Amino acid sequence: MKLVLLSGGSGKRLWPMSNDIRSKQFLRVLPVAQAAQPQSMLQRVWGQLHRCGLEPDAYVCASKAQVEMIRAQVGNVACIEEPLRRDTFPAIALSTLYLLDVVGIPDEEPVVICPVDHFVDDHYFCDLQILVKLLDESNADLALMGVKPTSPTSKFGYIVPDSTTRVNDVSYVSSFVEKPEASKAQELIRQGALWNCGVFCFRAGWIRSHLAATGRPTTYEECVEAFDTLPKRSFDYEVVEHASSIIVHSYQGTWNDLGTWAALSEQMATFAVGQGIAHECENTHIINELGVPVVALGLKDAVLVATPDGILAADKYAATHLKDVVSPLQNRPMYEERIWGTYRVLDYQKLRDGTEVLTKSIELYPDKNISYQKHMMRSEVWTIIEGHGEVILDTSRFIVGPGDVVRVYADQWHAIRTDNGLKFIEVQRGTELVEEDIVRRYLTWDEIEVALSVGVSKS
Repeated sequence: MKLVLLSGGSGKRLWPMSNDIRSKQFLRVLPVAQAAQPQSMLQRVWGQLHRCGLEPDAYVCASKAQVEMIRAQVGNVACIEEPLRRDTFPAIALSTLYLLDVVGIPDEEPVVICPVDHFVDDHYFCDLQILVKLLDESNADLALMGVKPTSPTSKFGYIVPDSTTRVNDVSYVSSFVEKPEASKAQELIRQGALWNCGVFCFRAGWIRSHLAATGRPTTYEECVEAFDTLPKRSFDYEVVEHASSIIVHSYQGTWNDLGTWAALSEQMATFAVGQGIAHECENTHIINELGVPVVALGLKDAVLVATPDGILAADKYAATHLKDVVSPLQNRPMYEERIWGTYRVLDYQKLRDGTEVLTKSIELYPDKNISYQKHMMRSEVWTIIEGHGEVILDTSRFIVGPGDVVRVYADQWHAIRTDNGLKFIEVQRGTELVEEDIVRRYLTWDEIEVALSVGVSKS
């Protein structure tokens, strides 16, 4: 079997810590036994895959903007890049065709799809392998995994099994009910309904056949080219509800969406992450990524979150509606993790003549480098504040340390590396400051060294 983990998320439900790039699966707030630093949901899941022996066959489907953060957190894992975000049906279609055409799996090989951002125990991943076995034994088109409900909530969809077609301990699916009212959910639970946790298992060729029957791209290359024409719909609506034979397996272990501040804070090991004091408070959590202290006095059931993207002070349970409140905000992400380190946006200004000025604090991790690259619409000034490194401008190279200033002009090739870590302030100035204004020539320092030794051209 192959396992595809879907990495999506708009970054609104856990604002301001999450954003369009740093979605909830990347937030480092979950405790780790005998570790000083918390981990993200992605890191937790990857450790579970390793323990269950599924890591070699696991892929992450994510937008191009997320791939670098994924690899920064869990290493050089196999990623399937979405050209743009278009819900779960396009993502699953693209991933399956990638496995068929690029990886080369046979049509009959099972593929399991699951979200990357659910809080589960190791037993969950063992059950994924059971799902494959049940699919084979039942000869069904599709196998789902549902979670036994703990309350009649309307937050999730429900899978209703057909009690009259249960064969060899396998339940066939009768119907689906999407986010019912509490009274209806209670009735569904009495009927043995399960929460739909977004796990799908099918044979790879079955998806190709579905795409062919509906006039959609049937090869990976065609799917990439026509990705923006695929319907922006969930896999449940587009495929699952039209399948002729579906079975469902009941998962009995820990499962939590952690999609709200109330749910996420329950898993935190301490009441404060970063510089924070909760004095005479009850069930109140502080998460602070800024360089100034945050103090809470006499609060109950509250969450205070301070990041470069914004500041939130909210009742935990009122924060379930946070996505709707902050949806009008369209600010650029103010914090990102990259393979080489992290950056925070400190300031942005647009001058009267239209010139844009952006100031970032950048940390370059030990033994890392920023690629040999250039920008066409901006210049940069770097002020080194901690550590030592080596800079290359075009073909010139020199060592820098605290207090040194480097000027990088527009259309000038440049790169920087460090042995033991480096922090610097970058001030960008130009007509338009966008991440797309970049041309990369060499990614690794070894490639740069080879190019310089043979006399790289400046053009």
